[in-house]
Amino acid sequence: MLNANRNNYVFSNNIDTYLIGVQKGYQFTIRFFKEAFHAPFHIRELINQCFEIGLKSLSLITLTGFIVGVVFTKQSRPSLETFGATSWLPSLMGIAIVRALGPLITAIICAGKVGSSIGAELGSMKVTEQIEAMEVSAINPYKYLVVTRVTATTLMVPVLAAYCSFVGLMGAFTNIHGADDTSMSTFLKNAFSNISFLDIYASLVKAIVYGFTIGMVGCYKGFSVTQGTRGVGRAANQAVVLAMFMVFFEEVIIVQMANWIRLY
Repeated sequence: MLNANRNNYVFSNNIDTYLIGVQKGYQFTIRFFKEAFHAPFHIRELINQCFEIGLKSLSLITLTGFIVGVVFTKQSRPSLETFGATSWLPSLMGIAIVRALGPLITAIICAGKVGSSIGAELGSMKVTEQIEAMEVSAINPYKYLVVTRVTATTLMVPVLAAYCSFVGLMGAFTNIHGADDTSMSTFLKNAFSNISFLDIYASLVKAIVYGFTIGMVGCYKGFSVTQGTRGVGRAANQAVVLAMFMVFFEEVIIVQMANWIRLY
């Protein structure tokens, strides 16, 4: 343990605080794997969280995914027209949306909507001592609050990502059909012509990792709230920022790993 005396810091106040936070986050994550696979399983709470995270995010995912498909198609068409390659537009949209945009956009939306919600909810329970009351009532608050929410985000983000990819492709088709009068069957055939099972598996892995990260970061920040109600807003904000940073970091790693596998 570090002494309160500033002369006894290992590196500096900020660096030591950051490293301690990393250690606590690691321990918080390891605890999930220790408790997630042992009874009791709070199935009703898990289903409720899946409803809150999944169904209530559909409208936002639908609107965002469709607009991204339309806008990205409009932005890509002039460049392809320069080279006389507009026939490659469906294939480009398929690769871009399925490989990257679908899971990434879903993760960003969920980080802002779900991550902040979890952080604020658990933070409010922390400052009002509801978590301590659950412990007194012989209920494991980590298992009831954290395991259910992290499991729900891990399950629902891949579903939302697949839905977002589908809606994005429909947005792309709307634009391409309006400009080139392309049929749905031709569009889908061209869109998936250059997509391999590796691309689908990589997108699925991305979505699962993103979902786990968003849920874990939101729960950790909520459980770590200090300074009363003022800390609740800070926890929600930090949950969004840290979750987005982790999502982009994981995106780089998973894409690089998929490219290595693709080479072999």
